[in-house]
Amino acid sequence: MNRPIPAQELRSTREGPAAASDEIRIDRLSKLFGGRRVLDGINLVVRRAEMIAIVGGSGTGKTTLLRNIVGLEHPDQGCVLLADHESAGSPLVDLATLDPESMERLERHWGVVFQGNALLSGRSVEANIALPLREVQNLDESIISRKVREALREVALDPEKDLDLTADQLSGGMAKRVAIARALAKDPILLLYDEPTTGLDPYVAEEIQLLIKSTHYKKTPSGFPRTSIFITHDKELLYRLQPRIIMLDSANIVFDGTYEAFQNSDSPIIRPYFDLMPRLHSRTPGAAEATPRESPS
Repeated sequence: MNRPIPAQELRSTREGPAAASDEIRIDRLSKLFGGRRVLDGINLVVRRAEMIAIVGGSGTGKTTLLRNIVGLEHPDQGCVLLADHESAGSPLVDLATLDPESMERLERHWGVVFQGNALLSGRSVEANIALPLREVQNLDESIISRKVREALREVALDPEKDLDLTADQLSGGMAKRVAIARALAKDPILLLYDEPTTGLDPYVAEEIQLLIKSTHYKKTPSGFPRTSIFITHDKELLYRLQPRIIMLDSANIVFDGTYEAFQNSDSPIIRPYFDLMPRLHSRTPGAAEATPRESPS
């Protein structure tokens, strides 16, 4: 599954023109922690406008892969290349080669929704959504105010009623919507979610699932299609959205395909995990989870 990308193909990709439709390209990515190999030679290409679900048990490298994609960690071996949407043709660039200013250019076009929402306690909804617009995009206050209100409406919240609420006053579903609104306010081309429906009741989870779907298929104001990647254990999310599914196990990609093929697989790795997904999904966010082999996280 982790087919090495031919050197000629990789060279042309680094120069940009060979993969104009690629949003992300990962080549032979390996990552170790304390001598333990968490990712082992991962190869993955994400096309522009794709919707990708990353699944797998605890400790299989899902979050590590996501953190490498957004540059919060760097590979011990291999490379991670992402599209630079501020350059003509959106060429792929190697994150490890970028200085802080160049990295900020890329980050302006990303939106990240963290599992715990990462809202600032005691701060208003408006302040939470406005934060990246001020600190990452350096926008004027009048533009920030407009974007905050537009983002709230996109997630079916009312600016007149909800702007001044603090993060501590929000229900679980509202907090998730505000976290998504904060990501959407940046008009992102690449959207990344870490377990967006974990810990929510079924009704609210369905609303968030449909929100992720509608957000994905809505082009950015600049006309770019959106690419969405999410980590999840949520079977219903996979069923409703029908993303391309990437499963990690033992530091490798063990499945890359459709939901139908995933649910019908009789693989001794995939089937136990598929059957365990509801248990993993229903756990309290942040709690330790067990893999299908019952190993701790």
